[in-house]
Amino acid sequence: MLEPFQDEFMRRALAEIVLIGLAGGALGCWVVLYEFSYAAESLAHSLFPGLVVAALTGIPLLLGATPAIVLAALAIALATRVHGTSRDVAVAVVITTIFGLGVLLALSPASPPGIEALLFGDILGPTDADLTSAAAMAVAIPLALWALHSRLLASGFDRGAAAALGISPGRVEAMLLVLLAAATVVSVQGLGNLLVVAVLVGPAAAARHLTDRIVPMLFLAAAIAVLAGVAGLYVSYYLGTAGGASVALAIFAAYLLSLPAGRLLAPRPAGHAHPEATIG
Repeated sequence: MLEPFQDEFMRRALAEIVLIGLAGGALGCWVVLYEFSYAAESLAHSLFPGLVVAALTGIPLLLGATPAIVLAALAIALATRVHGTSRDVAVAVVITTIFGLGVLLALSPASPPGIEALLFGDILGPTDADLTSAAAMAVAIPLALWALHSRLLASGFDRGAAAALGISPGRVEAMLLVLLAAATVVSVQGLGNLLVVAVLVGPAAAARHLTDRIVPMLFLAAAIAVLAGVAGLYVSYYLGTAGGASVALAIFAAYLLSLPAGRLLAPRPAGHAHPEATIG
């Protein structure tokens, strides 16, 4: 069981996936409950041109990803001001355009070897900077979620009551999106542009089937993210598959297992021998 982690690169990969899983799993619960899953995927795709520019110029990926995500947010804000354009349409048009620009840059003759790692990540080769940023995220995001817990609950489940309590739902959603953007920028270095959404949505979606209470859901999602990440590393090591893709596949498997498990754990209404499971 411990054989894979006798290698230094596997121990570093384990540290990276645990740190990302702890923060991404917990944050993902609010992403799922606020129905921001599409936003999570869009934010990940919006980073791609910045990641490619960073790879071409040799600067840290964080320095390329951060302005890219800000520019994408501004472009979406401007697109939504066009008469007759809904927010979903604006997001789809802007993100598709930005991602296409990133692909054009990635296919240029000046692109360095291994540019595909930006799409699929390199969880097996985290640098010291990657581990430091992941550790900072693993501390900062849970603390932020703890500080915002009551506001997130009020805004997410009763917007009218939240406004009456002096809580601005729009401001709370904006803060959640900022956390989502920060987690995406950090996690994309390990899991890649296409796979990062897996750790931000999959574990939380699985935990949603297992409990209808938010606090247990937060802990379950973090645990599922970490366990699925470790399982993905074992698959990658023994089968020789790509690390990030193996982690994403393990998260998908955890989601599939949560479907029957959720039905078994659901409370049974009185008077019915075989009730359908319901998760509130």
